[in-house]
Amino acid sequence: MPAMPAWFLPALMTFLCWGLWAFLPKLTTRYLDPRSAIVYEALGGLVLVALVWGSGAGRLGGEPRGVALALITGSLGVGGALAYLYALQKGPVALIATVTALYPIFAIVLAALILQEPVSLRQGIGIALGLLAMVLVSR
Repeated sequence: MPAMPAWFLPALMTFLCWGLWAFLPKLTTRYLDPRSAIVYEALGGLVLVALVWGSGAGRLGGEPRGVALALITGSLGVGGALAYLYALQKGPVALIATVTALYPIFAIVLAALILQEPVSLRQGIGIALGLLAMVLVSR
């Protein structure tokens, strides 16, 4: 049996964490409005950040462009999470999670346009099918 690639376990953990991340807010919004929920979600994230920071894993980098991009990324993540909570108040988690889980399509298009990363014909077809899936699932 071949050895598991080094990236597989972290990718599996991402899969599990993000799967729960997509599901649990539907339960949360039964008890809290989205504005309250996002505050508690962010506090939960801060707990993890404090653990990472306090683990002594090293000094924080300080390159201004990296810091600015990281801050923007964090803001977009929280903004997306807030929008997700509002969507969950109005619709079924199965459909909303499916549509929002197609976000890599947008990232792939940006990577192709801005970073000049190649997109093969097969990948392009996959992107088109993903967009079609978004349309079909949302109707």
